[in-house]
Amino acid sequence: MLQNKKQHFIVIDDSKLDCFIAEKIIKNTGKCESVISFQQATEALAFLITNEIKYPYPTIILVDIQMPVMNGFQFVEAFEKLPLSITSKYSIYIISSSINDDDLNRVHNYHSIKQFLNKPLTSNNLSLLLTKD
Repeated sequence: MLQNKKQHFIVIDDSKLDCFIAEKIIKNTGKCESVISFQQATEALAFLITNEIKYPYPTIILVDIQMPVMNGFQFVEAFEKLPLSITSKYSIYIISSSINDDDLNRVHNYHSIKQFLNKPLTSNNLSLLLTKD
């Protein structure tokens, strides 16, 4: 990513507080063009599908693993079945407080997941992500 280019973000986390914190940290980077939060992964998936043309920007998705209805891995599995015209616009990062080795290893099974980030999101790990992407 170009250092001065502003980035679009989607945060998916069932915790309203974690969404709020992530939004604040993202906005405080000065590199945020927009940020949208979803507390249900199903709603985020529907957004990606229905806004393909209206929301054509390269976007970073931060998704929690442990969520009801559709967890983070189920979201990624559904995401990877979407057309390339949609998936090519997004970079997915798992963000979780899980220290389960199975979760950490499972991340490598999905080509669309760029990295595993530990919760809580900090300005430092977000800055590292932005310089890599």
